[in-house]
Amino acid sequence: MTPTPTGRWTPTATGGELVISRTFRAPIEDVWASVTESDRTARWFGPWKGDGRPGGTVQYQMIQEEGAPWSEARIEACEPPRRLVLTDSVAHLELRLSTVDAGTLLELVHHMTGPDGIADFGAGWEFYLDALVASRDDTPMPDFNDYYPSMKPYFESLLR
Repeated sequence: MTPTPTGRWTPTATGGELVISRTFRAPIEDVWASVTESDRTARWFGPWKGDGRPGGTVQYQMIQEEGAPWSEARIEACEPPRRLVLTDSVAHLELRLSTVDAGTLLELVHHMTGPDGIADFGAGWEFYLDALVASRDDTPMPDFNDYYPSMKPYFESLLR
């Protein structure tokens, strides 16, 4: 499999936004459940536990990473079924969902303080969103080796 990168980079006053999106032929509430309910996130990213409300802290497990580590994130905003904002020790992430003709558009926005790491993050988020697609379509999970390092030049080119 040769996945096609879709990410885009927008410079901002505080750094930039790496945005990666997918469109699903499903109602917004169903896609929202895929990214917020622990039993459903466990299928593609990993389970989570904790206080899943704004201001709360959750622990999440990244099952696709070596050793399946647990990490912690703070819920900055939760506006079902349209917006979720999380901050952890590495990233400030925002999930934006909107209704489109074909179903639901999901945009994953990685708010970055600068372009350092864009190739690593970009390939990683492309992989995870394709894993989300696979979990919803009941198809085999993607292989990260198909994403990195092959997507590195694409994401680096976004900075030119």
